Amino acid sequence: MVISAASGAVGSVAGQIAKRAGARVVGVAGGVDKCLFVQETLGFDECVDHRASDLHAELERACPKGIDVYFENVGGDVQAAVFRLLNPFARAVMCGMVAEYNDTSPRPGPNLMSVVRNRVRIQGLIVSDKPERFAEWRALASPWVRDGSLKYREDVVEGLENAPAALVGILGGHNFGKLLVRVGPDRM
Repeated sequence: MVISAASGAVGSVAGQIAKRAGARVVGVAGGVDKCLFVQETLGFDECVDHRASDLHAELERACPKGIDVYFENVGGDVQAAVFRLLNPFARAVMCGMVAEYNDTSPRPGPNLMSVVRNRVRIQGLIVSDKPERFAEWRALASPWVRDGSLKYREDVVEGLENAPAALVGILGGHNFGKLLVRVGPDRM
């Protein structure tokens, strides 16, 4: 399984769940520090820096048997490199495409002939799709959070006045983990 934005809030949890389920998990993150966090703290098997000069070759090295499941958070060049390595009957879960959020017109996508040839199943996912399962998720994950086995990182920005710059930072990959903006009476 390959997970893009593996050091982020969504990717980090998706990868840890996949590891708990017995999958070999390869993350994709931006920079040495994030890749080390993904491997050493989150426990992914490998992590590839999306800034590598040849991302496709790095993914191919990390996934010598190809990719069976792709959890998409980024889009763009990462998606194009991953799609070339999808195995027959692979699954792609499309959760986000942060690299493309600011585009004024759609980018040319990956060659989807590989989707036909490999019979890849693509499914979009939005967290609010199944609100009836939120309680089930909380019951499952709460013990992991309490015992520290579900790891996460928070990137806290102080003050609502800094929220716009923090949002721009997310889109540029500058945050590290779940971005939070602290506001409240103690900030006045």
